[in-house]
Amino acid sequence: MLPRGIRNNNPLNIRRSKDQWKGLAEAQTDRAFVQFKTLEYGWRAAFYLLTRTYYHKYRLYTIRTIIRRWAPSNENDTNAYIANVSKLTGIDPDEPIGIPSESPTRWIALGAAMAIQENGSNSLDYFAMLRGWEMCRG
Repeated sequence: MLPRGIRNNNPLNIRRSKDQWKGLAEAQTDRAFVQFKTLEYGWRAAFYLLTRTYYHKYRLYTIRTIIRRWAPSNENDTNAYIANVSKLTGIDPDEPIGIPSESPTRWIALGAAMAIQENGSNSLDYFAMLRGWEMCRG
């Protein structure tokens, strides 16, 4: 069986909120997490949150500050999440990731590593991820 985030086309497990994301599935049957029509829309939302909301609005520039907000310790082993994402990306937890428009590969790597943390590595569609990045940036 596929992990919940992949079944929901929501690779970073974005929680339900008042946000009306593009590409929402008509039926929202998961009580906790948003469901998207396609994986591309789920990736679009994830990259929007990471690059526009977390980077530009909240001014979170490192893996440590992003993950502390994304995966708080009351729900996750936040330190293990940070360590794993840092190891997978090769980016130190306290090193600035860079401006999204100037360092897209670092932000895409961050998204991929977070999706691996959330869902495991066997179920990711990297082509959908890249299409989601393009949808977010356009």
